[in-house]
Amino acid sequence: MQRWRGLDNLPGGWGRCVLTVGVFDGVHRGHQQLIARAVELAKERGLPSVVMTFDPHPSEVVRAGSHPAQLTNLARRADLVEQLGVDVFCVLPFSPDISRVPADEFVHELLVERLHVAAVVVGENFRFGHRAAGDVELLRSLGARFGFVAEGVRLLAEDSVTFSSTYIRACIDAGDVDAAAAALGRPHRLEGIVVRGDQRGRLLGFPTANLSSQLHSAVPADGVYAGRLVHVGHISHGVPGQVRSLPAAISVGTNPTFSGRERRVEAYVLDINEDLYGERVALDFVHRLRATERYDNVDALIAQMHLDVAETRKLLTNE
Repeated sequence: MQRWRGLDNLPGGWGRCVLTVGVFDGVHRGHQQLIARAVELAKERGLPSVVMTFDPHPSEVVRAGSHPAQLTNLARRADLVEQLGVDVFCVLPFSPDISRVPADEFVHELLVERLHVAAVVVGENFRFGHRAAGDVELLRSLGARFGFVAEGVRLLAEDSVTFSSTYIRACIDAGDVDAAAAALGRPHRLEGIVVRGDQRGRLLGFPTANLSSQLHSAVPADGVYAGRLVHVGHISHGVPGQVRSLPAAISVGTNPTFSGRERRVEAYVLDINEDLYGERVALDFVHRLRATERYDNVDALIAQMHLDVAETRKLLTNE
């Protein structure tokens, strides 16, 4: 899959394509359905399929400080899109100037003149252009004028719940990682660098990897979770090492037993004692075990941690 940033350096001789456009944060099951339709249509027409997304998030540009919690960073988004068989992942830098482009001009200048779209596939609630004035009906009308087909795909729903990035963020914020996984089609993942903490876990017999996550990352509600730490081994001669998915008990919170104030994400990896400081890892949240609690003494906390680890082992073994 080709990965582009902007449209200034399109390959020479670029012809027509089938495009789907949106933020696609999370690349959830609804997004997957939409992208799959674009890929299918592209194959039928013998054309490349293109996914266009934006960076930074449009809401942050339009209303500074309103950036929603991020389900997937751009690199993760691209990897997930590639797995769906897309030919090109295009990131359009979103700026105040772009936000002020009228809907018809956005289509003519970017989609028609630059990308030469033959078909555009979007969700039925898709909005575009200045003040989000454009909708699917306008896109169809512009398609008739400029020579492309526009499809609006019905939003995916299950058990009266419509899957959306907003819905998934709400699930994660509430700690309901099971519901988030049902909508995503996989566990919610948090990525970052392992940094040094207080090293209190090591003294308690449960050394943890403290994750420094990226700005705007969607961090689940305070609590203890069963999950996995995903780690790619050291790069040697330009080739990444083996990807390991290790069972882990994950804590999110402020360590109230020790009167902590800083909110942290820590993972105790079962059955290994390995120095991961400075390594880039990911945490997959599989199931919430319990809420964060304050214990009267350290022995009570240690006893509960043993129970958490046992429950994590049981859940992940049975999965």
